[in-house]
Amino acid sequence: MSPDTQKTVRRSVSVEGIGVHSGEPAVLTLRPAEPDTGVRFRRVDLDGTPEIPADLAHVAATDLGTSLCDGDVRVLTVEHVLAALAAHRVDNVMLELSGPEPPIRDGSFVAYFDAIKEAGLTDQGVPARIVEVTDPLELTVDSGASYVVTPNSNLRISATIDFEHPAIGRQFGTFDITRQAFESELATARTFGFKADAEALRERGLALGASLENTVVLDDHRVLNDELRFPDEFLRHKVGDLVGDLALLGAQVRGHIVADRPSHEGNVALARALAGQDRRKRGNGVVDIQRIMKCLPHRYPMLLIDKILEFEAEKRIVGIKNVTINEPFFQGHFPDHPIMPGVLLIEAMAQVGGLLLMESAEHPEDRVVYFMSMDRVKWRKPVVPGDQVVFEVELLQRRGTVFRIGGVGKVDGKVVVEGELTAKVMDK
Repeated sequence: MSPDTQKTVRRSVSVEGIGVHSGEPAVLTLRPAEPDTGVRFRRVDLDGTPEIPADLAHVAATDLGTSLCDGDVRVLTVEHVLAALAAHRVDNVMLELSGPEPPIRDGSFVAYFDAIKEAGLTDQGVPARIVEVTDPLELTVDSGASYVVTPNSNLRISATIDFEHPAIGRQFGTFDITRQAFESELATARTFGFKADAEALRERGLALGASLENTVVLDDHRVLNDELRFPDEFLRHKVGDLVGDLALLGAQVRGHIVADRPSHEGNVALARALAGQDRRKRGNGVVDIQRIMKCLPHRYPMLLIDKILEFEAEKRIVGIKNVTINEPFFQGHFPDHPIMPGVLLIEAMAQVGGLLLMESAEHPEDRVVYFMSMDRVKWRKPVVPGDQVVFEVELLQRRGTVFRIGGVGKVDGKVVVEGELTAKVMDK
């Protein structure tokens, strides 16, 4: 089978057990899916069997696992099954789930890896989506996780973890993420946790299904399980989690990732940064400046958006602003040290959000968006000439003609501005 063509499972296969956080029993059935379907979860235990795409737009939480949501429908702890799918390079599959969380099984990736191996794969003859790193990328998140990505012919991960615990300490390793290497070096590495945290986690509704059967548990001095599967099992599991979180890109990644203290939060941020880099490299906008000018009333010098890269009606939108030294505001705003005014970053975010709302309105040519309030606005980093700001805006709430949106602006994957805005769509 060609690594450059899409694949799905040849036949359906199921894995059953309890969720590590929910503690609830569930069956996860992997079913074949058509080309370009992607990976989707279907909650067969809920009315209407709602579906959630396993993509970055639907990430809901990264606390002790990666969870997805679409409205009120959630799926917890998706990274283990996604890692196994990525290792097998499965592009399209329907994951029918009879509970809120895939089974944890023994805490590793192996149950899903073996299930996919048992089901077999079908080559669908359609080009697979590939994110190929061509320029170095660096990223650090607030939790302390940091990443450097450089070009490579396949996915290679070099990772370091560092815990102040005598059974873990500092561990480092490099892994080529092929199907064979994943099976022998990562698949059986289990998730881990600390006994001292158990009570606090359960009070928060987490780790309700955790036990020595599915988690490597450490007290203050040692591992409480019989033995480790690898001396550096903790590191290997973290690398497997990174593979699963990167699968939310919906593409094969080709690059060398050097990760220091990786976390689910950092992994998802890295996937978003890689997606942004790939969009900029391809230069494929879904809405160009001519269409933007038809939808928005703004004109020079107040039209601050150059292109829309992604659009999901009544859900989310991604737009870009290319910042040049020729911007008129640089003549009077720190001309000897040019920095884009923070209020204009919010204005640019609002314009991206306005396009999302206008597309939801009937007869948009007769409508205008008025912004009513701003909340939780923060500026994280100066924006200077030469930067490209990528604004990611999503619809948080709608009540009639009043909308609440949330957005972030990023430069090279790092957040420079964020906030929530309330707006009303009105007649001109």
